[in-house]
Amino acid sequence: MADYGHDLSFGIFVTPKADAGPHIIELARRADAAGLDWVSVQDHPYQPAFLDAMTLLTAIAAATERVAVFPNVANLPLRPPAVLARAVASLDILSGGRAELGIGTGAFWDAIAAMGGPRRSPRESVDALREAIAVIRALWTPG
Repeated sequence: MADYGHDLSFGIFVTPKADAGPHIIELARRADAAGLDWVSVQDHPYQPAFLDAMTLLTAIAAATERVAVFPNVANLPLRPPAVLARAVASLDILSGGRAELGIGTGAFWDAIAAMGGPRRSPRESVDALREAIAVIRALWTPG
């Protein structure tokens, strides 16, 4: 097996179905008790059958003790980078350092556009991701 220079970590990915909120929290508690490292949820704000990812991750962090949480992946076209940076930083502080961030370029452009987000070409998506990473890193840099 390849050596990536760090220990392997393991976790679960839960679908944030709106009608399964208590079950999702219970799964996260079990993952925490079992010693897993991560709980992640997908971020599709335009999906009416799903809970909001950041709100759900906050509830998971509040219901667990050691497992880290992250969006898998945050929907960049519908979450402006500066706002996303603040949300994840706040969750990280409130959870005692247990929040991470995964971001992507976006997909499902019709749904994003229907929610008022931009419709981007592949090139525009990658450019926006680069810019978002720079903004988020700048906001997370002390001083």
